[in-house]
Amino acid sequence: MQVLSYDPARFADLPDYPFAENWCDIDLGDGHSGRMHYLDEGAKDAPPVLLFHGEPSWSYLYRKMIPVLVDAGFRCLAPDLIGFGKSDKPDDIGFYTYQRHMDWLGQWRSKVVPQTAALFCQDWGGLLGLRMVGEAPDSFACVVASNTFLPTGGTPSPAFLAWREFAKASPDFQIGDLLQRATATERTAAEIAAYDAPFPDEPSKAGARAFPQLVPVEDGMAGIAENTAAWEGLSAFDKPFLTLFGEDDPVTGGLGEALSARIAGVKGQPHAMLSTCGHFCQEDRPVELAQGVIDTAKKAGFLI
Repeated sequence: MQVLSYDPARFADLPDYPFAENWCDIDLGDGHSGRMHYLDEGAKDAPPVLLFHGEPSWSYLYRKMIPVLVDAGFRCLAPDLIGFGKSDKPDDIGFYTYQRHMDWLGQWRSKVVPQTAALFCQDWGGLLGLRMVGEAPDSFACVVASNTFLPTGGTPSPAFLAWREFAKASPDFQIGDLLQRATATERTAAEIAAYDAPFPDEPSKAGARAFPQLVPVEDGMAGIAENTAAWEGLSAFDKPFLTLFGEDDPVTGGLGEALSARIAGVKGQPHAMLSTCGHFCQEDRPVELAQGVIDTAKKAGFLI
């Protein structure tokens, strides 16, 4: 297996992405090491908010939310998961597991921002972030979740099964086009190219192809026991927890109520289904999402 590094030339002059690079060394396991890239914007002593992306995006997804959150007084930290963005990319699909992603992101947090933080999570950012909340609820001041869930087996939807098979086997796996099709608003050609930038060839897409195969939506899959245990802490999480889901998301759009029904901190929060909002809600409704984070953090007393 090779661990691939990013090509800086592919990331030159990205639209609306003026952010400085930051790096964290990660023990990938089995004798391999890699670097995780992350954004760190805002005053270093400001209240931190973690912005976790999912499949198959990267921190570019948060370029519209970060300025709003920084202006409100946050320190914004947005990592590129291993296999995505500017982070290093093992080229073996089988090397990626749910638990390894948890371990890699956990290493990043312990080194970069171990203190209590607010969380915004979407897609796989929720599968990782919500499990973190369940396992260590005292490490989080509040949560805003969008188009995500913490699955524990069951029966997957036909739409998800189709997506999983497409990601696994389709020869036409163009990341930028996927982002375009899963938003309710149009991306420019330059924005589509920005989502393609981390994936110059097939080996670099191993992590993106692997993620859908790892979602524990069927009984017996790895991660079910850990997620089931995490739900005990997540259900009891009584600090402000807000759900803002996109009504135009055919795969996860209906999971907002199922998520909020099980968590103590959802009571009294202004949960919403956002119109003209697809799966990648950060593209379609960034200002509304950022304001949701701001309002929720203020309710928690985390942001003044």
